[in-house]
Amino acid sequence: PMQPFRMVPLLGAVAAGVPLPVYQDIDPNDVETVEVPPALLPPSGQAFALRVRGLSMIDALIDDGDIVLMEPVPQVRDGEMAIAWLKEEGEATLKRIYQEGRRVRLQPANAQMGPIYADADNVEVVGRVIGVIRSLR
Repeated sequence: PMQPFRMVPLLGAVAAGVPLPVYQDIDPNDVETVEVPPALLPPSGQAFALRVRGLSMIDALIDDGDIVLMEPVPQVRDGEMAIAWLKEEGEATLKRIYQEGRRVRLQPANAQMGPIYADADNVEVVGRVIGVIRSLR
């Protein structure tokens, strides 16, 4: 039998310039949700979703308006796609993340855009991308 879809909180848009709520603090009744097939969820079962704004990840097949499915984790391996919270700027951004000593390179997947470099102390990983949901209508 088909497993029922799971409802995952949709926490707004990434790159919207507002702090993302901590996953544990979310009241599922207070937020929009998106249906996700269980097979897309990480082993922990914990996930949240964000709507993508902009074209910085277009070469990774993530387009403006897509919804990315995120696993809340505090760190990622180099090259993984993740949401980074830039503390001083008060902005969240979706990029591939590379640790380079005392700084972090936030690498877009778009040949037209250069990387963002940030002080390691200024970057907080919010979660890693584990899936993309796209509506074709």
